[in-house]
Amino acid sequence: MTDTPAPVFRELTREECEAVLARNNVGRIAFSYRDHVDIEPIHYQYNEGWLYGRTTPGTKLRTLAHNRWVAFEVDEVRALFDWESVVVKGALYLLERNGSQADNYTKAIEVLRHFLPEALDDDDPTPDRHVVFRIHADQVTGRSATA
Repeated sequence: MTDTPAPVFRELTREECEAVLARNNVGRIAFSYRDHVDIEPIHYQYNEGWLYGRTTPGTKLRTLAHNRWVAFEVDEVRALFDWESVVVKGALYLLERNGSQADNYTKAIEVLRHFLPEALDDDDPTPDRHVVFRIHADQVTGRSATA
């Protein structure tokens, strides 16, 4: 017999999920094309039902050009049975400075500068991450464990 109490698992409410998303800035984005599935860590900022981020040009963007549906996950882990995990599913939209996405691009830069004020300016510590995107939080689910 063990003295360790059984953990309690439960579903998080939408509000609890949004609080976890808002408290964090690093998560994982999962995407697929045909038989290939990949997952990568990304910096992000959550704002009003959207995840905003930026990345470098490359394989991920070539894959997303064929299938813009992604899953995104963020976790807060304090101990084995003390955590929250949130999964967002939705479409990824690339944002451009000019054209029909100009207003969304401007909003994205404003949101991204909440956690990195130098984002996309002359003092940017990661200037190669110049492709800006947002993911609509179509489906948001979460679970937690407590001891």
